[in-house]
Amino acid sequence: MLYSATTPESKRAALRAGLASGTLQQFPGAFNPLSARLIEDKGFDGVYISGAVLAAELGLPDIGLTTLTEVAQRAGQIARMTDLPSIVDADTGFGEPMNVARTVQELENAGLAGCHIEDQFNPKRCGHLDGKQVVDLDTAAKRIRAAVDARRDPNFLVMARTDIRGTDSLRAAQDRARALVDAGADAIFPEAMRDLEEFRAIRAAVDVPILANMTEFGKSELFTTNQLHDAGVNIVIYPVTLLRSAMGAAERTLDSIRANGTQQQAVPEMQTRARLYELVDYEGYNRFDTSVFNFQVPDGR
Repeated sequence: MLYSATTPESKRAALRAGLASGTLQQFPGAFNPLSARLIEDKGFDGVYISGAVLAAELGLPDIGLTTLTEVAQRAGQIARMTDLPSIVDADTGFGEPMNVARTVQELENAGLAGCHIEDQFNPKRCGHLDGKQVVDLDTAAKRIRAAVDARRDPNFLVMARTDIRGTDSLRAAQDRARALVDAGADAIFPEAMRDLEEFRAIRAAVDVPILANMTEFGKSELFTTNQLHDAGVNIVIYPVTLLRSAMGAAERTLDSIRANGTQQQAVPEMQTRARLYELVDYEGYNRFDTSVFNFQVPDGR
């Protein structure tokens, strides 16, 4: 009922344990708080909160227009609905090193288990688009050092994302990954790897966990969990998958209403009333106050 009974500190410890377990951790992307609860219900290891999704929720492109306040507030709303650890995309940290430090503490306050901070210039862009630009190594390292120095819970995961493969060689990506680990990064997110061999190259370069971004319509093939595990990946995210699925279904339903004058044809594909009530734990509220849930949910609704 209400929010997760698991403390943020416990979620962060669980994230660390999962990454050390040798089992590939799967983190689907939540596009709202209820979808985070669904991710937990389906047995996944954690929840990912994408900056692109948070921007899209506001009808904005993923070019760094969202603010720290917006991201921390929405990420906190998502994180508090699940016992799973949640990792959020913190873009470039929302400013210079002092801003990065504030970002980490705001995300800690919001109940997140970790975040990743990237090495792009502002205005940034989606990691699977062309035309990206990355900052110099000194600037990138200062962001990570500021994040690590600012955290108060040592289990809060500071992950460094590097987009340098989109502008330079695989060797450059390996070198930058090593340098970001030296700056204090707990994990590495090598963006837009082109094949499994590139993931293996990053795995060979660093001793910390590495993340694979399995986003649709991007630079990478959509590898299976077995393939990624064999390549040495520790955590895989599906950042926009649920949003794309939900918006695709919504568009098809709207088309059906326009074409047929009713939503009847779309009803069989909809989540039922009973399932929605199950996810929001309507009966749990009844146990708290019998005046709230005092009716029968019709079968199939």
